[in-house]
Amino acid sequence: ENILFSVRSLNYSLFLHFKFQKPISLFSLIDKHIQSMETSSAISIGTCLKEHQKIYKEWFNIADSDGDGRVSGNDATKFFAMSKLSRQELKQVWAVADSKRQGFLGLTEFITAMKLVTLAQEGHEITSDLLKGSVDMKTVELPVLEGLENVVVSKQKASKAYAVDEDNVVTQPQAVTAKAPWFKSKAIIKPQVNVVTIVDGLKRLYAEKLKPLEVTYRFNDFASPVLTNSDFDAKPMVMLLGQYSTGKTTFIKHLLGCEYPGAHIGPEPTTDRFVVAMSGPDERTIPGNTMAVQADMPFNGLTSFGGAFLSKFECSQMPHPLLDQITLVDTPGVLSGEKQRMQRSYDFTGVISWFASKCDMILLLFDPHKLDISDEFKRVITSLRGNEDKIRVVLNKADQVDTQQLMRVYGALMWSLGKVLNTPEVVRVYIGSFNDKPINEAVVGPIGKELFEKEQNDLITDLMTIPKKACDRKINEFVKRARAAKINAYIMSHLKKEMPAMMGKSKAQQRLMDNLQQEFEKVQQEYHLPAGDFPSVEHFREVLGGYNIDKFEKLKPKMIQAVDDMLGYDIPDLLKKFRNPYE
Repeated sequence: ENILFSVRSLNYSLFLHFKFQKPISLFSLIDKHIQSMETSSAISIGTCLKEHQKIYKEWFNIADSDGDGRVSGNDATKFFAMSKLSRQELKQVWAVADSKRQGFLGLTEFITAMKLVTLAQEGHEITSDLLKGSVDMKTVELPVLEGLENVVVSKQKASKAYAVDEDNVVTQPQAVTAKAPWFKSKAIIKPQVNVVTIVDGLKRLYAEKLKPLEVTYRFNDFASPVLTNSDFDAKPMVMLLGQYSTGKTTFIKHLLGCEYPGAHIGPEPTTDRFVVAMSGPDERTIPGNTMAVQADMPFNGLTSFGGAFLSKFECSQMPHPLLDQITLVDTPGVLSGEKQRMQRSYDFTGVISWFASKCDMILLLFDPHKLDISDEFKRVITSLRGNEDKIRVVLNKADQVDTQQLMRVYGALMWSLGKVLNTPEVVRVYIGSFNDKPINEAVVGPIGKELFEKEQNDLITDLMTIPKKACDRKINEFVKRARAAKINAYIMSHLKKEMPAMMGKSKAQQRLMDNLQQEFEKVQQEYHLPAGDFPSVEHFREVLGGYNIDKFEKLKPKMIQAVDDMLGYDIPDLLKKFRNPYE
């Protein structure tokens, strides 16, 4: 037995004790990837020499022209110019330091950039591999910045002059000017939100241009709840789906190296609720109703599924380096066979669809002995429509069958998935045995053991790239939502237009609901929209039954134009503003 003590951050005061029997454990792979991810994105100030720490902080404050704790692209181009490096070298320095594409450098990213500048001045080629151990970053000296002394002196003079000006300010009595009683300003000037990150820009665009369209045409009722700031700020999420006893909770245990608080593992359907495993200061579980009302948590939209669901939802918090990067969502086992006759007390597929739209990756777990896709599992996979790019398939417990049987199992799995996913593209399938037991080499042989280790490493690499792609994913989901909201507005206004002005409204509404597919086709042809972007006819008809179509709003071209301008100009300008400043 190997006892592994791992402390990944100064924030942790507890040691994590884990037992492993595998020669190469999944947790050890993740541990290496986390170390790599931490060093490749930013170097902790704790890794610097003490005499360098103070200097880096002073330089950071000088580079941060507006004092907001971030070095923007414009700030960087001015400050880094003193290094006398070429534009191409500085482009690589920024790309490696800002690996998450935030569009700015915090203190830790700034330190990374400064160390890379030093290495570039010494003749090293700037790549992310430099931060992964090829160079001892603790011994890297300060870079040479020509003219820095003049910048420091001018900054000190400016701060002293500002302090003197503040001391000499005399408050003057302001003359009261009487406004003409007939003059009243109707315009209310809203304070402009300072946009310092791409996410801040998306928040502002949503509030000013997309949210009014969603509210006007009830997008929150027919598709997705209104977004809050916590939805934009949330960490990347990974959801696990599968039938009972396919190893979902065991997979999470294997990723973390320990069980999360409240985890239950067994051959029977033990996980009877949705559990969100998140990073936290200590180990505890939080009930679903509490989670749904917390403003800093991205789960407010789950209140629409009612108390029956929230009683089957909880959050499990614990300090863990992996959970600092991503959030894991464990789900109840999908029912199969006779169990399908038991109806759940909440909209299971609706909840899955909600999480799918929020997640960055969806793992479908299968067991070699449970390849059949039940009716409920089929509905669950169908509810993932529109999120096919997030789906990864994991054939778990693969060491229970020999190589020949594994080939047949793989073929049967692809055949079953092909009937449900309805996509010509081949989904990525990872094969392995993700638990704490040693690989059964007597069954799979040395070739199978090597295959499992390679597949395991590929899966971890896929998981560990999620935080770096989080910003791109947010932009992608935002654009997808904007297009869906536009189509929803077109559909609503079209149905409103088809209603009679006076009599026969109830019959007209029933006719429209019965022929909803044809109405969708009319909208598609009128506005030249892609058919694949339209919502599910069955789901739309089900929700539409609770509304009076005559109460819907007519089409408002100004709102549509605002969203078109956002997609065509505002978002590209936002990305241009926060791109690599040396491109």
